[in-house]
Amino acid sequence: MTPAGRIDVHTHYLGGVVDRWFSSFGHTMTGGYRLGEWTAEKALAFMARNDIAVQVLSFPLSVGGRSRAPDGPLRFVRRLNEEYADLIGDHPDRFGAFASVPLTTPDAALAEIEYALDELRLDGVVLNSNAEGKYFGDPFFEPVLAELSRRRTPVFVHPEEAPHIGELGLGRPSSVIEFPLDTARNITNAIYRGVFQRHPGLCLILAHCGGALPALGWRIAEHAEMGRGPDDADVGPDHVTEVLATLFYETALAASPHSLLPALQVASSARLLFGTDFPAASDRAIGHNLENWERFGGLDAGERAAAERSNALRLFPRLRGDGAAHVRWTGSDAGPVVAKEL
Repeated sequence: MTPAGRIDVHTHYLGGVVDRWFSSFGHTMTGGYRLGEWTAEKALAFMARNDIAVQVLSFPLSVGGRSRAPDGPLRFVRRLNEEYADLIGDHPDRFGAFASVPLTTPDAALAEIEYALDELRLDGVVLNSNAEGKYFGDPFFEPVLAELSRRRTPVFVHPEEAPHIGELGLGRPSSVIEFPLDTARNITNAIYRGVFQRHPGLCLILAHCGGALPALGWRIAEHAEMGRGPDDADVGPDHVTEVLATLFYETALAASPHSLLPALQVASSARLLFGTDFPAASDRAIGHNLENWERFGGLDAGERAAAERSNALRLFPRLRGDGAAHVRWTGSDAGPVVAKEL
């Protein structure tokens, strides 16, 4: 049985093939976590210090045609997902994983989704806020989002650098403002392009409480008709409001009122999920974020407990520890999960 405790939906795997990925071009995580340091034991020790029962792991970068993945994008992603499956096999009650997919072609992405979810039985899929300049609403993503909608698969949307980061970033780390803005850019484009009209089963979890998106929600809604472009769908303010209310918002580096209050204006507390961004974020940043979360007065005890655990259990039934490994989320915010075979 999974021990009682928090479920951390925003945490990154840095072992095995990922360590070799970063070593290949000298990259390190922004939290200062040195290459080669990630082990399951160190992750479990972090979890013990912070009352975390389960980490749902992900790889924070998109893997597209121009990526420098060792042995190529397809082999890298396949090895990564199989490493997740091995880790979960060793620690089934302590780890989950969002499968990575190769964003070289839609067919390659669909093949890996099928393998990762049906064969490896991973818990969801991670997609980034853009893939080499392609955002949700781009034709490239249509078959991928259609399949994820059909399956009602939890999709973790992690921020990525915008294509023109050299001009936009002003020489500062992308995590300061560009990551939150790119999340808002991606979801706004998806809404205006009619993605959620065509794919109503999408279950998106937005990192960092959706970045700038909730704070801009009213403005995005009011501009839905005024800002309509030639490739946009016929969406109005009510549709924007409905979409924002159906997204999930996780708390990594976003557990202060500056981020939580806007998220709670566009969605209910049933759409909050707990996250830490370990080990990309520094211990100091994670500690301050947890202090903010525990002091936040905008939730009652039941809502806080739900955000830390039971909201996630609706999305990841395997983590309930009752054998419900092959059901999918039905979209309901209340009541028991209804089992439906994949």
